[in-house]
Amino acid sequence: MKFQTKKKNRMEMNKQGSLAHSKDLGSTNGIKSGFTEPIGLKNTSLDLLRPRHLLKLYIEPTSQCNLNCRTCIRRTWNEPMGTMSEDVFDRVMEDIALISPKPIISFGGFGEPLSHPNIIEMITRVKKVCSHVELITNGTLLTEELSKKLIRAGLDILWVSIDGASPDSYADIRMGANLPKILENVAHFSNILKNDLAYNLCGVVPNAKTSLGIAFVAMKRNISDLQEILNLARKFGAHYFLVTNVLPYTKELCKEVLYRDILREVPPPSPDPRPILSMPLMDVSESTRDPLYWLMHYSKSVTWGGLKLRSSINRCPFIESGVGVIGWDGGFSPCLSLLHDHVSYYMDRERFSRRWIIGNVKEKSLSELWHDPEHISFRERVQKFDFAPCAYCGGCEMAKTNEEDCQGNEFPTCGGCLWAQGVIQCP
Repeated sequence: MKFQTKKKNRMEMNKQGSLAHSKDLGSTNGIKSGFTEPIGLKNTSLDLLRPRHLLKLYIEPTSQCNLNCRTCIRRTWNEPMGTMSEDVFDRVMEDIALISPKPIISFGGFGEPLSHPNIIEMITRVKKVCSHVELITNGTLLTEELSKKLIRAGLDILWVSIDGASPDSYADIRMGANLPKILENVAHFSNILKNDLAYNLCGVVPNAKTSLGIAFVAMKRNISDLQEILNLARKFGAHYFLVTNVLPYTKELCKEVLYRDILREVPPPSPDPRPILSMPLMDVSESTRDPLYWLMHYSKSVTWGGLKLRSSINRCPFIESGVGVIGWDGGFSPCLSLLHDHVSYYMDRERFSRRWIIGNVKEKSLSELWHDPEHISFRERVQKFDFAPCAYCGGCEMAKTNEEDCQGNEFPTCGGCLWAQGVIQCP
């Protein structure tokens, strides 16, 4: 019996009936002699349920931004905003140098990374020790010169958030931004990637692997722009296109959500009794749309033409991907949702999420924070996900915060987290 992905990353069943792994697979996932961890069987694939290593690290260079978007968390913030100091970033770099394997680095968080005065230097330093570095931006500061510097620094993926296809629809959401200027900036970046002469002007080799990604926050007021945004992504040669739902940070945005019906239904009990759906490729038309929606909605998981479209709910994308998050002040959190205090709304109900910081990189190393007993215990709790279904119910006072829930879970509780329900996602 053999499980194989790439030649270097393979797992075999030996004559004694034990699984043996390649050296590369072991080093990537922290599998050593005496290794014992939960394994999940999903159809024909095996999943390591609790990554033993920090596999992806979000770094928030700043919580400040040059825009005032309708959808932004800042509209309910009371905490001070700031920019990551050189001392904090130096400490992060010292810790990353000691980690093996090296994590994926994503510059983002809840501010505009390109507004940090040292962002190019930060990317350059990280790229010297990590093989993959990403950054997400609103695109307003993406000048042609800065585009060249980002590519020269070795950035692997530049994500640009574009939430409208026309100047009016874009400005309605991204207040203070000019869509034609954003598209001009992205076009310059795209042309640099496509043009060998531009590569030479940047001082990088023609086969540089920098890619472009477009992110779109979907809501009622802009969902009709989705097709045109995708066309723009194709025009710019984007390799990635990510759509997420809006998370209402104000009551006004509750009327914009596109998942109201999804969250009205109480989720199935555990284990999920619903069937696993496997569908062939099929035209989505007026005659097939409703039955296809019904089948997908009432199935445990969906495979479409051999491609998996949806897994079951109550699965945290941060915990299952080995994520850690560092805020601008050095605070280390297990996910973006717990990085800052904030208010959000679920079905017109206000909910306060209290920040949970495991520690600060100024006082503890990344390795110490990752292996902190409280952090390990939290990851185990989230993996089991025995939280109250607050995202679906929300009918009691306990659902108004992440302090505790009606099933006896104490802070931080995750039953109201929309990331875990597949509603919100991040690059």
